[in-house]
Amino acid sequence: MNFTKDSINIDPVKEIGEITSRLREDVGKKLKKRGAVVGISGGIDSSVVLVLCAKTFGPERVLGVMMPENDSNPESLKLAKKLSTKFNTNYVVENMTEALAGFGCYTRRDEAIKKVFPEFNNNYKAKITLPTNLMEKKTLNVFQLTIITPDGNTKSERLPLKEYLQVVAASNFKQRSRMSMLYYHAEARNYAVIGTGNKNEHEQGFFVKYGDGGADIKPIAHLFKTQVFQLADYLGVPEEICKRIPTTDTYSAEQTQEEFFFRIPFEVLDRIWFGWEQNVPTEKIAEALQLTMENVESIILDIQRKIRTTEYLRMEPL
Repeated sequence: MNFTKDSINIDPVKEIGEITSRLREDVGKKLKKRGAVVGISGGIDSSVVLVLCAKTFGPERVLGVMMPENDSNPESLKLAKKLSTKFNTNYVVENMTEALAGFGCYTRRDEAIKKVFPEFNNNYKAKITLPTNLMEKKTLNVFQLTIITPDGNTKSERLPLKEYLQVVAASNFKQRSRMSMLYYHAEARNYAVIGTGNKNEHEQGFFVKYGDGGADIKPIAHLFKTQVFQLADYLGVPEEICKRIPTTDTYSAEQTQEEFFFRIPFEVLDRIWFGWEQNVPTEKIAEALQLTMENVESIILDIQRKIRTTEYLRMEPL
């Protein structure tokens, strides 16, 4: 193929037609459900899925569920409400803080953080990050724990494996609790739970098994993040959501998806990945994107490694 930086672009009208047709078939005829429940966070993926469902079933048969908790950015709830109001869908707000506290989510997480930073308390904020210099050199995925002191100072240390696993395991209560809430609302209405994960998240394993990975249908799991943005623009998703930097909205300190997992901007990652899938020679990808071959090879290796090491997340029970 004649690979360019625009090769990844999609035809929004054709794509929307195919997705809504498949949603209508799968929800109504295969699952025998009456409508759709979507967890909405003010992010680009859940916004696109909500609008697609509204176009498919009519807004009166779509429920947006907003699930803030103690660490959530207030902007997420504000944007989710704006989205739902614009597209006339019903919505409910379920504050998940008490449920998460009951699971020990916060105390288990903080216990691990204090082993690295003994001074850490409720007045601090924290997040986990990866090195973001993936294009500069081949770097290992060594997680850093970053805390922000009450006076705004930042401290970072390498996060030992035991503490890393505990922080992540505790934090994953958030996604698994939200999944349970979505299924409550779906079962109470005989609706289907519609997943919001894109291709980047689904294939590289950026989701929690039986958490945000738990859904009846995943209508955008074949689309790269940049393609989801293309649909959002065509569908009229509010500009504030389209311009918002994708975040995890999991840790108390603001954390982008790039710094936690992907390590490179989506507009670069997606085009390299697309070219690799289409068997475009590395030198052609590098030339089209004005990168070095070493850059491209490093990113492809990172994609391959993540797909390989997260295969267990996509497996059915054995």
